[in-house]
Amino acid sequence: MTLGQALTIAGSDPSGGAGIQADLKTFHQHRVYGMAVVTLLTAQSTLGVTRVDVCATDLVEAQLDTLLDDLCPGAAKTGALGSAAMVHAVAERARRFAFPLVVDPVMISKHGAPLLDEDARVAVARRLMPLATLFTPNAHEAEALTGRAVKTLPQARDAARALLDAGARAVLVKGGHLEGDAVDVLAFDGIVHELRAPRLDVRHTHGTGCTYAAAITARLARGESLEDAVRGGKEWLTRAIAGAPGIGRGVGPVDHFTAERSTG
Repeated sequence: MTLGQALTIAGSDPSGGAGIQADLKTFHQHRVYGMAVVTLLTAQSTLGVTRVDVCATDLVEAQLDTLLDDLCPGAAKTGALGSAAMVHAVAERARRFAFPLVVDPVMISKHGAPLLDEDARVAVARRLMPLATLFTPNAHEAEALTGRAVKTLPQARDAARALLDAGARAVLVKGGHLEGDAVDVLAFDGIVHELRAPRLDVRHTHGTGCTYAAAITARLARGESLEDAVRGGKEWLTRAIAGAPGIGRGVGPVDHFTAERSTG
């Protein structure tokens, strides 16, 4: 059996709940071999972020070029990129990717630390978003990218359509910050899907965006369709949130040990 391979291009979270650490755990739990290119380093815990250092772009370019000269992922994802220069560097290589790319436009940490400035946001929208097989903003990120309020489900649907009009191929507006139930909006091929789950009253949600995008990427690397990958990823993440182990004194991680199961 050929082992699926997935690549994350993202920042490092030393607490293990988000970033490349969460991505690699999620890949492993979905039985996919994980690879990682580091774009930025953080000093953080479940209590907050105290420092963010963006890596040199030529180092990230070297990581990508060296890796892809040898290995071919079945899918890749981007997370925190940190600067416009980094977005441009990653986008230049992504133009040549022969595999699906999930772009998670990480703009701010769970604790409120900025991870992307305005120039970088523009670069994500113009350079990286059109290359993505799936673009996965949360409600706050969708607001920043569209310039419109995204507080309700109808507004999330409108934002998804606006991002498609702006050049995205497929959009998943994550509903964790919306009013009411946790409803995600998936829009592609002229159809808008609503993916529903009960809203869980839990504190430990650190890294949910990274983990969700990583689960989708792993499933794409295994050959699942886009819709199946998103639905399966959401089902797994919902159980991972419910089973959060309560690590740390602040906003802790989800349960990355959650067993993956077929949605077929």
